Amino acid sequence: MGDALSDAEIDRKLPDGWEREGDEIVRHYTFDDYLDGIAFASTVGEVAEEEFHHPVMRIDYEEVEVRFTTHEAGGITDSDVRLAHLVNDEY
Repeated sequence: MGDALSDAEIDRKLPDGWEREGDEIVRHYTFDDYLDGIAFASTVGEVAEEEFHHPVMRIDYEEVEVRFTTHEAGGITDSDVRLAHLVNDEY
């Protein structure tokens, strides 16, 4: 699990395209087709399951929102940032 990161650590480690919203990091991915977004969400789910650290995802017509936080730590941890990087690698 790990400890929650400081604001400075989050700012330094946050991958491209991700933003902080309170105790979560979030990114919106856009797609030309609904089924492309569904396929992406499925891939993110597989990566998350391998890492045993699961995001909240919201799927819209041409967009998938992905959010990470570590509830047990009360904020954003290295695990959240690591998964954000892995999700970026899949996009």
